[in-house]
Amino acid sequence: QVQLVESGGGLVQAGGSLRLSCAASGRAFSSLGMGWFRQAPGKERESVAHISWSGSYTYYADYVKGRFTVSKDNAKSTVYLQMNSLKPEDTAVYYCASAPRFIGSGSWFRASEYNYWGQGTQVTVSS
Repeated sequence: QVQLVESGGGLVQAGGSLRLSCAASGRAFSSLGMGWFRQAPGKERESVAHISWSGSYTYYADYVKGRFTVSKDNAKSTVYLQMNSLKPEDTAVYYCASAPRFIGSGSWFRASEYNYWGQGTQVTVSS
């Protein structure tokens, strides 16, 4: 089965930057789309971004557009989330997730489309 491990979280002041990594292993992973989600204490999990494994398609939630960038390195079986201009409201546990099929613009933001999840990495943004 696909296994996902996030890293790169930490404490940063507002306006700062962090880069999250999601290392993947498992058969047929290279054909799967990858998503980033986040969950703040007491709140529901929400979508952040998505990238097809080929890199041909990327999608972003409105609240991170222009600040976050999702990318990949197929040789390392790793996807990244570069987060710039961080705000206190970005504080959350960030999760990467793997989808078993291609996901388009109409459904990439639905957690139900993904079947493998990492354990998450904490991002805390102070004012």
